[in-house]
Amino acid sequence: MSVAASPRRIWLCADDYGISPGVNRAIRDLIERGRLNATSVMMVGPAIARGDVEALQASATQSPRCAFGRTPDFVDGHQHVQLFPQVRDGFVDAVSEVAPNAWVRQGGRDLPLRQRLASPKAMVLDILSAQFRRRAGSAGLSFNPGFAGAYDFTRAADFGALMQQFLDGLPDGGLVMCHPGFVDDVLTGLDPMTDVREREHAYLAGDAFARLLADSNVTLE
Repeated sequence: MSVAASPRRIWLCADDYGISPGVNRAIRDLIERGRLNATSVMMVGPAIARGDVEALQASATQSPRCAFGRTPDFVDGHQHVQLFPQVRDGFVDAVSEVAPNAWVRQGGRDLPLRQRLASPKAMVLDILSAQFRRRAGSAGLSFNPGFAGAYDFTRAADFGALMQQFLDGLPDGGLVMCHPGFVDDVLTGLDPMTDVREREHAYLAGDAFARLLADSNVTLE
């Protein structure tokens, strides 16, 4: 007889709100469906005008809180820049001064060596995160207890299978990053990560993802 998995509540965070109108629409769609409970906002992105802010606030009325007009709930950096030694100390000092109650994103997770070697990108993030966690901890900042979501975006991977791997062993309160979006001219002019965003959106909006959450005894906080 199989033993049911212990219940876990996680954060599923869509990155890059503000990078393009198409990405914004996809993220809002998933929030309204209850398939996301967090999003990172690019405050200097090309699609973060007042209308984009108001649209996100409207979508999140029944879902995650929006942090506009107050200090943020969490802080990270585009492409994990906050983890790098040249940026880490300044990042931690700035958050400590401006938003000391916010948690910061670290990119590490306790995984068997075989799984680490299978994902070089995840292994690099894990190595960089060790020093980041120490620095953030010494500054009294909170951070996510586990992280998942890194993979080779240049390949047409099975995102459903990847999501199963992301959830396997992720601790309660852990964070999974994702990058849903609809491709538009603004996005293609800025970022090589295009079609993969539409594949992520399609999976997260579908029934298979809802079944995976239920089968894994996982809920979104």
